[in-house]
Amino acid sequence: MKSAVEIAEERANRWGHQLYAGRARAILERAFIALRSSTWVPIATGFIEPVLYLLAFGYGMGELIGNVDSGRGTVDYAVFIAPGLLATSAMNGAIYDSTWNVFFKLNESKLYKGMLATPLGPLDVALGEITWALLRGLSYAIAFLAITAPLGLVPGISAILAIPAAVFIAFGFASFGMAITSYFKTYQQMGMINIVLLPMFLFSGSLYPISVYPDWLEFLIQLFPSWHGIELVRDLWFGYWDAGTLMHLGYFCVMIVSGLYFTTRRLRNLFMR
Repeated sequence: MKSAVEIAEERANRWGHQLYAGRARAILERAFIALRSSTWVPIATGFIEPVLYLLAFGYGMGELIGNVDSGRGTVDYAVFIAPGLLATSAMNGAIYDSTWNVFFKLNESKLYKGMLATPLGPLDVALGEITWALLRGLSYAIAFLAITAPLGLVPGISAILAIPAAVFIAFGFASFGMAITSYFKTYQQMGMINIVLLPMFLFSGSLYPISVYPDWLEFLIQLFPSWHGIELVRDLWFGYWDAGTLMHLGYFCVMIVSGLYFTTRRLRNLFMR
């Protein structure tokens, strides 16, 4: 196994060596160790929420609502909300892992400060944490699809594409969430995350079409990343792809690149001045 000095010497002449050492897997190894001991509890409980929404709204209110116009044809209400809740599940998994988890490591345990005192660079830390958040989003998406399929809520084979789409969405939320969290210093400030996430979930079309809103509010909602994520998964879920699908993908491409850039820059400014 290479020593820290050997790793540092190897990366010394590489472009961007101050930012990236190619050791992001070390962050993942630590995360897996922590998972076995304690962090499996919040990960497991984080998946339950969208499943409860599916059962309560899809089979509770769904009996009263009946069929709805999805924009891709008329479908049963439970079938309509299933892809929206899958997208929400992946988003929640990624955003909570890249915010509360990151906040604790930044401000309580000071773990990142210790990591960056090793050959690891800020981009290693960012990629490692974001990849871990992606794995959480991926596990949520697979588990949610495994639940909805036996219930008859999957309209076709194209719904399998919702899984990579959910990972892509999680990537955008994780990279951006980590960048934002780096500016928070207290738990009270972290409360802002829930204040933002709850309205995004309720108003972004996961439970009903946003066409019920006035035009000005519908336009505002279409600026939210949650709406783009839900619509992307819904397009793939129903096998309906058009220019709008590419627009949703482009939105998250911009979100991912900007999030990685600001996260790396922020970590560098915090610990490598």
